[in-house]
Amino acid sequence: MLRGRERREQVRAVIRVTSGNFLEMYDFIVYGYYAVYIGRTFFPASSNFASLMLSLVTFGAGYLMRPVGAVVLGAYMDRNGRRKGLLLTLGLMAVGTFTIAVTPSYSAIGIAAPVVVVIGRLLQGLSAGVEVGGVSIYLAEIASEGNRGFYCSWQSASQQAAAVFTAATGLVLTRTLSSAQMSSWGWRVPFLIGCLIIPVIFWLRRSLEETPAFRQARHPQQAIDLFRILAGNWRIVVIGVTVCVFTTTFFYLITAYTPTFGQNALRLDAASTFLVTLCVGVSNFVWLPISGAITDRIGRRHFLLLMPVLALATVHASMSWLAAHPSFTKLLIVELWFSCLYGIYNGAMIPFLAEIMPGKIRTSGFALAYSLATALFGGFTPAVCTFLIEYTGSKAAPSLWLLFAAVISLVGVVLSWNKQVEIMESPVAAQIGHTG
Repeated sequence: MLRGRERREQVRAVIRVTSGNFLEMYDFIVYGYYAVYIGRTFFPASSNFASLMLSLVTFGAGYLMRPVGAVVLGAYMDRNGRRKGLLLTLGLMAVGTFTIAVTPSYSAIGIAAPVVVVIGRLLQGLSAGVEVGGVSIYLAEIASEGNRGFYCSWQSASQQAAAVFTAATGLVLTRTLSSAQMSSWGWRVPFLIGCLIIPVIFWLRRSLEETPAFRQARHPQQAIDLFRILAGNWRIVVIGVTVCVFTTTFFYLITAYTPTFGQNALRLDAASTFLVTLCVGVSNFVWLPISGAITDRIGRRHFLLLMPVLALATVHASMSWLAAHPSFTKLLIVELWFSCLYGIYNGAMIPFLAEIMPGKIRTSGFALAYSLATALFGGFTPAVCTFLIEYTGSKAAPSLWLLFAAVISLVGVVLSWNKQVEIMESPVAAQIGHTG
């Protein structure tokens, strides 16, 4: 058992590292919440659908940079330490967010406006590519024995706090400002709030100590050595990608896409959609640590199998019920159910992914798997769902994307039993503190 002082130090470390993750996620997903307004400001087009699609594709473009950030910045962390890497990612996110917040509109500077916004979004993606992996590995490496799932769950929980804060900000703005004011300048306020918080989070992260696991381990001296090790473990990375697809797709549908889906597809008022998103964030925050703690006792794979199966059985029916007669209550019920599926699955998935990665590439391997899943599936969820609704004429069409994600992750979890890939699950094996 940890002594009281040691436990307090661990709690402080968890708060310091997850506070940065809160801000990183807030700055990254806030774009999705205000995609409609951003489209009108920077991507004027012949129709509202075209403008929104351009805005959502730019939202997704940030995710294309995440695998690059995962490899480059993940390698930096695996060679130079978790603390230095987490400070670097925070700086990159700050630059990207500030760029989007202050860029003049298309009507003011023409084509330069969307170009600058895309650059800002790509910088955000580069930073976010390793943030989830860096924070998760840091938490896994400082966790006390038998509590790794619970510790790792606070990485995702801090993201939900960001989702709640973003939704609450949107709720206040949409109830305070007119639609014209929101389109003109109101949507910039959340970005500027993120910029103002950055100095506080930077100060908190500066006091982070390096993890004992990193200090005690041997690390590749050259980046090329780390890349060779990463390439040699490609099977584990691919399995990691498939396992992550469920998490990334469901998360971005129930958070970043909800305001757009509720307003554009279901024709609900903006305040109602932000309130639903806020409730979803609270729900996620509750489910994640509960799931993480339970999987420390019974294992991860039970939940990793059960949640995709439940999704396959219920998602289409739920979305069809909502689409038939949309209402605030129905949207809330459906999204809280999806939140349950996501929260329980993710609480098991994060520690599972940390445990299957070899020690020498733990950060880069984790970050690459998660980032590829996000780049190929999660990040483009708003754009894909918007396209599916337009193409099929059905408001329930997003369920097709969720079902596809559930099938992929279910296959990935089953493949994780392949004895040719040495996946060792806590508490049976894979001590995070020991590198391979």
